[in-house]
Amino acid sequence: MSMGEKGRTIHIGVAGLGGRGCGQMKTLMQMPDVVVDMVCDKYPERVEKGVNLVKEITGHTAVGTLEYDDILANKDIEAVCIFTSWETHIPFVIKALKAGKRPCMEVGGATSVDECWEMVRTSEETGIPVMLLENCCYNLEEMTLLRMVREGVFGTIVHCQGGYAHDLRDEIGYGDINKHYRQRHFMHRNGELYPTHELGPIAKYLNLNRGNRMLKLSSFASKAAGLHEWYVNNRPDSPLASAQVNEGDVVTTIITCANGETIQLQHDCTLPRAYSRRGEIRGTKGSWQEDGRFIFIEGRSPVNPDYWTHEWESDEKYMQEYEHPLWKEYKEFGLRGGHGGMDYLVLRAFIESVQKGEEPPIDVYDAASWMAITALSENSIANGGIPVDIPDFTSGRWLQEREKKATGIYALD
Repeated sequence: MSMGEKGRTIHIGVAGLGGRGCGQMKTLMQMPDVVVDMVCDKYPERVEKGVNLVKEITGHTAVGTLEYDDILANKDIEAVCIFTSWETHIPFVIKALKAGKRPCMEVGGATSVDECWEMVRTSEETGIPVMLLENCCYNLEEMTLLRMVREGVFGTIVHCQGGYAHDLRDEIGYGDINKHYRQRHFMHRNGELYPTHELGPIAKYLNLNRGNRMLKLSSFASKAAGLHEWYVNNRPDSPLASAQVNEGDVVTTIITCANGETIQLQHDCTLPRAYSRRGEIRGTKGSWQEDGRFIFIEGRSPVNPDYWTHEWESDEKYMQEYEHPLWKEYKEFGLRGGHGGMDYLVLRAFIESVQKGEEPPIDVYDAASWMAITALSENSIANGGIPVDIPDFTSGRWLQEREKKATGIYALD
């Protein structure tokens, strides 16, 4: 199916109507073959807002409910989009699978390895696929880099780095007022809380779960000072100003892979800084670095002959030369949705996988292994950074060619 081509109509239910949920629902409603039949949230005012949004944008009257189970009981709904709090993503996916619905869920870390296993087993038992909506896999730069990796521009990849470096002190600090779940995770947990933005693209570069897999991780956390000082300075009369913050300001995780590569992840959300996903690719023929948008390709990038020093150059011409075909088509179609257009692509990938009855490009094994990093990192940090085994959620299937896999323009292959 080419971009913009209308497929069969998919009736969906939307769970979670906060800022992210409403934004994603607006993007879904731009698709002429998607109908939002039901919306739900635990807060009545958000349900009302969701119902009004559907009516305003599409003219369709969606049913609003406070109970997620009402969506699952609706026989007309084929797929469920889960935009709720991090800790409810996997439980809501499991309930959707048991109800015979195709689920997709927003990103975030898992609260336990056991829930990841339960999600995998339930998907296998029901035969219903799951998709993690990791939009960064569909960003322009990451898809261009994926093409460069596939075409051998960097040679053999030996190390990748990524991070979530985003000053979120205001969002976290006012979470109790704005009903944002992120706050309770920072107050009570200490780990790599948000791993998939950086790990998702890296997993595609390194063929994780498809000929390669993650083996072990070690995680380390700095002290927690940034958020506490923010509370003291901005909410001195709140009990939070004297409460203990568990999440370290900078959490660093090192992962080893079956094929010998290493991955470094860094979570950094409670110190002042400019936004970055801290991307880096190191290979035998070249390197790329997100901060500064630098690249060095052997035989192409400048070398100072007087000092035998290699010089970074801008990645701009490479980004143009190796632009991914999906993005070329997307620009002709017209960018839409949030985060520079990548939200539309990841949601469209899900909808078209439902229409075709296929596995999604980011499947249940990806979801389980990427999200489990959070719970595993907590274990490692709590025990002084000891190496922790990363489960093989594919149960050996990573070694084999997948019998069922995504096809078409969204396949990330």
